[in-house]
Amino acid sequence: MSAFVLLMALLSPGDEAANVKTNSVDFDNSVIPILTKAGCNTGACHGAAVGRGGFRLSLYGGDPDFDYRSIVLELEGRRVNLSRPDKSLLVLKPTESIEHGGGTRLEYEGTDAVLLTKWIAQGTPRVQSERLDQFHVSPEVHVAGRVGAELQLEATAHFTGGTEVNVTQWTVFTPEDAAALTIDPQTATARLLRRGRHIVVARYLDRVVPIEIIVPLSDTAVEMAGAPRHNFIDDEVLQLLSTLRIPVSQQADSLTFLRRATLDLTGRLPTIDGIGEFLNASGPQQRKQLIDGLLNSAEFNEYWTLQMAKLLRIRSQAKDSQGASTYHKWLKNQIANGTPYDEMTREILTATGDTHEVGPANFYRTVGGAREQAEFASELFMGNRLRCANCHNHPLDRWTQDDYHGLAAIFAKLDTGRVIKVNGRGEVTHPRTGAAAMARIPGERFLEDDCDGREAFAAWLTNQQNPYFAKAFVNRLWKSMMGRGLVEPTDDLRATNPATHPALLTQLADDFVRHNYDLRHTLRRIALSAAYSRSPQTLPGNRADNRFYSHALSRPLQPEVLADALSDITGIAAQYGDAPSGTRAVALFDPNIKSDALDILGRCRRTDSCEADDQAGGGLSRKLHLFNGELINRRNSDPDSRLAKLIAAGRKPEKIVEQFYQLALSRNPDERERTYWTKQVAAAIDAEQRQEIMEDFIWSLLTCREFVTNH
Repeated sequence: MSAFVLLMALLSPGDEAANVKTNSVDFDNSVIPILTKAGCNTGACHGAAVGRGGFRLSLYGGDPDFDYRSIVLELEGRRVNLSRPDKSLLVLKPTESIEHGGGTRLEYEGTDAVLLTKWIAQGTPRVQSERLDQFHVSPEVHVAGRVGAELQLEATAHFTGGTEVNVTQWTVFTPEDAAALTIDPQTATARLLRRGRHIVVARYLDRVVPIEIIVPLSDTAVEMAGAPRHNFIDDEVLQLLSTLRIPVSQQADSLTFLRRATLDLTGRLPTIDGIGEFLNASGPQQRKQLIDGLLNSAEFNEYWTLQMAKLLRIRSQAKDSQGASTYHKWLKNQIANGTPYDEMTREILTATGDTHEVGPANFYRTVGGAREQAEFASELFMGNRLRCANCHNHPLDRWTQDDYHGLAAIFAKLDTGRVIKVNGRGEVTHPRTGAAAMARIPGERFLEDDCDGREAFAAWLTNQQNPYFAKAFVNRLWKSMMGRGLVEPTDDLRATNPATHPALLTQLADDFVRHNYDLRHTLRRIALSAAYSRSPQTLPGNRADNRFYSHALSRPLQPEVLADALSDITGIAAQYGDAPSGTRAVALFDPNIKSDALDILGRCRRTDSCEADDQAGGGLSRKLHLFNGELINRRNSDPDSRLAKLIAAGRKPEKIVEQFYQLALSRNPDERERTYWTKQVAAAIDAEQRQEIMEDFIWSLLTCREFVTNH
């Protein structure tokens, strides 16, 4: 009889239960789940790094060997009483038969306490009759009819010996948002408290899987038959919106689309001439021709070099800017030449040589230390936070300490001075064993000592079947175009943090791979979808939606983009350190180049990830300087400014207003705006006051939400 039949026998009266005395209780598969379900090995209890009350367990039972030693061998064996099993601390403490800081965790005569007692009575054997092979939950996805509905959750474990067990009783179900739904820990019944899409994480042994529960946001179905569909993106987005009963906004007008796409693909505002050309090309191919033109422009190369440079954290090192310059030039050539992303990645990961001459070799000067390099590489190329497996196995993902320190061991074999080279002697210490960690492909296999682990890692990473590489990159592309990743944060792809649209993420990744990891192809695919083309104007039924793409999201312009826009519109270029006059902010290779303007606007220094900065928008400092600082005021009043030149040329105020609207907002002023500024100018008593009014007009334009965001 297996340990699982034993468990079932303990729960069910009958002849079989009479025979369990001769069967050994499986420590790994029966005892550990009891401790996990009771909360004994959580980070708030004995699973903390230093344990609790002198008793330490591995987090969520991730290291059964350690747990066995802690329970059976430590404290001179006092935690288990072999002569009086029912008087063991392992039983008395969680049942609070004696004082226990964690309160009552088990019922003294309950099934779990009985099983613990049985295991101790058997002499605390360390047997593992079968290993967990698969873990499933039911339902995986559920659409409920109403708030207040209840749902029975079930969990099933499949073991290597062929045993299948209902382990619902020992599975921990944790809602991502406890205010959205509650789960009865005894019955595993979920009660839905709020509308929306909710995630529940189910944990059994070392497996964690998500359950998606949806309560539609309205009682009225939404008709999607008439909504435009341009490609598979729209099919997936509309399907979820229909399930959630969220209506979609109309498609954006032509000029809104022009401004949005030009900013997203080139980091620039449309020119007045560009606006005219776009409108003259009206027709079914108008937007496709625009996108193709932007993707093949020099401005695209420059802007997407900046985007990639931020991801790679390209910056100057102490007293050395040459390496960063070489790295940036190499990257710009890759973007301009359309080098596939997998090829770029392999060249980066396997690079060696003088960093002043070999651009991608600078990747190994980005962070200090092999462990930091493993964290950076996994977050950048896999979209996974491997760092969570440094001190213990990842509590919400598959990664182990072997994976973390094994990847670090690959990078430890490098000299990372100005010249990057393999030394073969470097190592990192595995904290659990105290010995040198073995090089390892995360989640896959250990490597031979004599091989260059970087080659093996790069080959595994960029293999077409890799489940992380393509998804991590297309998720970032999606965020750059849509304002939010399908998975957020973008460096935290894991089963327990599922995409809002899992099938869409998979299709985008597969499409990216099929088209040879082509950056432009995926950006084109997104830009030509109806989802990308939606208006930012909300409807009563989708106003609260900020993640399902029923309408366009407004996003702060990146600091470099906003700095260039201010220069373009005012006609006064910014000076960036010793860079030649007229250099654009998006073209700077080093975020440490002196610039008060970029500091004010909140540029990322690239010492850490820049991805969170997209939402910050520069913070309070940026807003204050825009409202009443020299950033705009000095340029506005400059005698060489665009405004000054237009006035000197005798341009009429209403024409000046129209031109600045086109430059800043890519549209003409509406009737209300035109009437307002006409009245303001007409009220001026002399030329000096008229110029002050015009300066106020430009200031108001350059600080309004419509200008400082892409929408």
